[in-house]
Amino acid sequence: MVTSPLSSVPTQAERPSAVPAVTAVFFVHGLLLASWVAHIPQVKANLGIGLGMLGIVLLGAPIGSILAMSSAGYLVPRIGSRRVLRVGMIGYCLVGSLLGVAGSLVAFVVVYMLWGVFQGILEVAMNTQGVAAERVERRPVMPTFHGSWSLGALAGAFTGTVAVAMGVPLASQLLVLGVVSLAVLSVMTRRLLSEDRLDPPQDSAATTRPAKVRRWWTAALLILCVVALADMLCEGAAADWSAVYLRSSFHSTGVVVGLAYTLYLLAMVVTRFAGSRLVARWPKERVLPALTAQATLGFAAGLIVHNAAVMLIAFACLGVGCALVIPTTYSTVGQMASENPGRGVALVSGIGWVGFVAGPAFIGQIASITSLRIALITLPVLTALVTLLLLSTGALTTNSRAQIAQIPTEV
Repeated sequence: MVTSPLSSVPTQAERPSAVPAVTAVFFVHGLLLASWVAHIPQVKANLGIGLGMLGIVLLGAPIGSILAMSSAGYLVPRIGSRRVLRVGMIGYCLVGSLLGVAGSLVAFVVVYMLWGVFQGILEVAMNTQGVAAERVERRPVMPTFHGSWSLGALAGAFTGTVAVAMGVPLASQLLVLGVVSLAVLSVMTRRLLSEDRLDPPQDSAATTRPAKVRRWWTAALLILCVVALADMLCEGAAADWSAVYLRSSFHSTGVVVGLAYTLYLLAMVVTRFAGSRLVARWPKERVLPALTAQATLGFAAGLIVHNAAVMLIAFACLGVGCALVIPTTYSTVGQMASENPGRGVALVSGIGWVGFVAGPAFIGQIASITSLRIALITLPVLTALVTLLLLSTGALTTNSRAQIAQIPTEV
C-alpha cells in the first residue's frame, strides 16, 4: 500500500483548524492590493508622468519585494512562517495608506518600495502557511485560499472603483481598510500553525539520505518556477494596466475604468472555488492547459478586435486561465518536498511574486517604445508558454513531482 506524504502529519482533530485564519490573510492581501488599482490613473496624473515613467515608478514594489524575498526565504524555514507572516501583515496593512500622501515622485517610489517589501514577506509566509494547512487538513485547500485572495481582490477592486467615482482620496481609503484588516487579522492569526508544525517529521527512509544535498535546480522545479513567473506576470499586468488601457485606448471613464479588472477577478474567484472539484474530476495536467489555452485565445481575440466590450470579456478569459495555475503549482511543491516544503514554497512563491510585481514595469517599458496595446500582446504569449510547458513536460505529473522532493533541508 502506498503511504500518503501527509500520513505523518497530526490529524485535524488534534489541533484547531488554521484554515479560517489563512483564508483571512489571503483575503486581506488581495483586498488591499486591488483596492488601489482604480486609483493608478489618478496617481499618474497627480505625479505628472507618462506611461514610460509610470512603468519605472511601478518598479518600486518589485525592488522592495526582491530585497525582502531572500530574507523571507531564509527566515521561514528557520523561525516559522507564522512569525514572519505577522511581521509582514503589520507592515502591509499600515504602509499602504502612505501612498496617497506621498506628494513627490521620489517619496511615492520610496513608499511603494517599502510596501513591496511587506507584500513580498507576506506572500512567501502565507503560501507556506497554506501548504502547511493543506498537509494538516489532508485535502486540497490551496485553491480555496487563492480563491479567497481573488475574492478579496474583487472586493478591493470594487471598493477602489466606487471610491474613485465618489472622489474618496487614496490615503483615506487605504488607511481605513488597513486598520480594520489589521484589527481582524490580529485576532484570527492566533490560530495559525506554529513553526514546529510546518513540516512533517522525517521518516526512517528520509534519515538515511545524505545530510546535505547540493542539487537545488531539478528540471521539474525549474519548470514550475518558470510557470509561476509567467502566470503571475500576467496577473500583475492585469492588476496595474487594465484600468490604464481602458482609459487610454477607449477613453472609458468612471466605473468602467475598473470594470476590466473586476471581471477578471470575478472569473478567477469562480474558477478557483470550483478548482477542487475540477481537479478531482479530471487530471490537473489536462485541466490547467485547457484553461490557459482558452485564456490565450480569448485575450488575443480582445486585442485583435480592439473593442471595449470584447476587451472586458478578454480580461475575464484571462482570469479563468490564470486561476488554478499558482495554487496548483504551490501545492505540487509543498506536498512533494517532504523534507522541507517551506523552502520549496518560498522559492517558487518568491520567483512568482517577482513576476507579479515586475510585470507592470515590463509592460510599461514596452508600451513607451510601441503602444500599450502592443505591449499587452505579452500576456497571451505567456499563457501560451505556460500551456506548452504543462503539456510537453508533464511538470504536474507524479514522475516530475518526485524530483522536487529532492530539495535539501540545508545547503
